[in-house]
Amino acid sequence: MYQVEASKALLKPRLWARQSSRLRVPRNVIMLGAVSLLTDISSEMVATVLPMYLVFSLGASPLAFGAIDGTYRGAAALVQVLSGFTSDRWRRHKEVAGLGYGLSALGKVALVAAGNTIGGVGAIVAVDRVGKGIRTAPRDALISLSSAKDRLATSFGVHRAMDSVGAMLGPLIAFGILLLAPARFDAVFVVSTLFAVLGLAVLFLNVEGKPRRAPREGAPPRFSAALALLKDRSFAPLLLAAAGLSIASVSDALIYVGLQRTIDFEPAVFPLLYVMTAVSFMALAIPVGQLADRVGKVPVLLAGHALLFVVYGVLLMTSVGYLALAVCLVALGGYFASTEGVLTALAGALLPEKLQASGIGILITVVSLGRLVSSLAFGALWFAIGLQSAVLVFVAALGLAMAVAAPLLFRAQRIAPNG
Repeated sequence: MYQVEASKALLKPRLWARQSSRLRVPRNVIMLGAVSLLTDISSEMVATVLPMYLVFSLGASPLAFGAIDGTYRGAAALVQVLSGFTSDRWRRHKEVAGLGYGLSALGKVALVAAGNTIGGVGAIVAVDRVGKGIRTAPRDALISLSSAKDRLATSFGVHRAMDSVGAMLGPLIAFGILLLAPARFDAVFVVSTLFAVLGLAVLFLNVEGKPRRAPREGAPPRFSAALALLKDRSFAPLLLAAAGLSIASVSDALIYVGLQRTIDFEPAVFPLLYVMTAVSFMALAIPVGQLADRVGKVPVLLAGHALLFVVYGVLLMTSVGYLALAVCLVALGGYFASTEGVLTALAGALLPEKLQASGIGILITVVSLGRLVSSLAFGALWFAIGLQSAVLVFVAALGLAMAVAAPLLFRAQRIAPNG
C-alpha cells in the first residue's frame, strides 16, 4: 500500500515505510503522520514550557492555570464542527486542515510578543488551539477515508505513534534550549515556529487531498445532515459516552503539576515528564490499534480509561518515589494510546463517508468541551480543598463515567460494521 519514493518524500521516513508495509497502512496516513510529527514537535515545545512559565515564572495559581489549561483544550471546540462540515461540503479536507496548521504557526509567532502577562499568554494559546480545532477533524477524516474500515484503528495507531514521536522530541528540544539559555522562553517559541512551518510544507507537498474512499459524486451534504448526527441511534450514544469520560479525565498538564508539587523536583525537569509519557504512547499506539481492530475498539477504550485509576492512585500517595513516578507516566501513555486514536476509529466506522469530518468534528468538540469542564473543575477543586481531595472526587467521577459509558459504547460497537 505504501512505498516511499526517495525523490518525492520530503522527510524520507524509510523506517516508517517498512513498518507501514507490514501493517498495510496507506501512504497518505504516513504522510499525515509526518505532518503531525513536525507539528507536535512545535506544539509540545510550547505546551511543556507553559506550565512552568505560568506557574513558576508568572506565579499563576492552580485555579488560574486550570483556566488557561481549559482554554488550551477547549478553545478548539469553537470551530471544530464548522471546520469539519466545511471540509465535507467543499470536499477540501486537505485545504481546510492546512488553514488550521497555518493559524497555529502564526500563534507561535505571536507568543514571542505576548509579554509577561497571564492574560496575553492565554489569548495567544486560544488562537493556537483554534488552529488545532480547524485542522483536527479534516485531518482525521483524511486518515479515515484513506483506510479500509477494518483497519481504521491500526491506521490511527500508526498516525498517533508518529505524532507521539513529535511529542517526545518537542520537550527534549525545549529542555535543551532552556538548559543552554535558562528562562529564554522566546527562543523556544521561535524554534517551535520553524517546525510548524516545515509541517505545513509537508502537508501541501506530500498529502493526497482525495483519498480512495473520499466521496466524489452526489450533492454536497447539508448542515442539517451533520446536525442530524446528534440524534443518530449509533453515533449519539458514542457522544454521550465520550462526554462523560472526558469530564472525568484530568489533563496531563495538571497531572504533571500535581506530580511536581508532590515530589518537588526542579522545574527544569518538567518537560521530561512529557517525554516519558510520549515514549510510552509511542511504544503502545500501534500494537493497541492492532488489538482494537482484532478484539473490538470498546474493550480497549475502556481498558485505557481504567489506566487513569493508576495515575490517580499515584497522585493520592503522600510520598512519591521515582519508581511510582515511572509507573504513573507509563500508565498515562497507555491511556492515551488506548483512547485517542481508538475513539476516532470507532467514530470513523460509524459515520458515512460524506460526513466523516463533520462527525469527527462533533465528537472532538464534545471531548474538548468535556476537557474544558474537567480542567476548570479540577483546578477549582485543587484550589478549594487541596490536591488529594480533588483527585478523590475525580476517582469517583471516573468510576461513574465508565459505568454509564460501557453500555453506550457497546451499543455503538454492535451497530458499527467494523466496530
